[in-house]
Amino acid sequence: MIDRTQPVYPQIREILRARIRAGEYAPGTGMPSVLVVAAEFDVAASTVQRAMADLRADGLIITWSGRGSHVADPLPPAEA
Repeated sequence: MIDRTQPVYPQIREILRARIRAGEYAPGTGMPSVLVVAAEFDVAASTVQRAMADLRADGLIITWSGRGSHVADPLPPAEA
């Protein structure tokens, strides 16, 4: 699923973005923890944190201290 010959964090970002857009992670619900995603893709937690930072910057997720990251509700429009 992950092409190790290419930068990994953008691939994880796009996989998570696709899951959000497909409704696998519904608006208002919690995202899997950084450690869970890191274990799924066998990468360092910092790699997942970087991918999630991009999702935050795009308005797809919101992160609260002590509560984790949640899918934005409502989601911003998809890019054309």
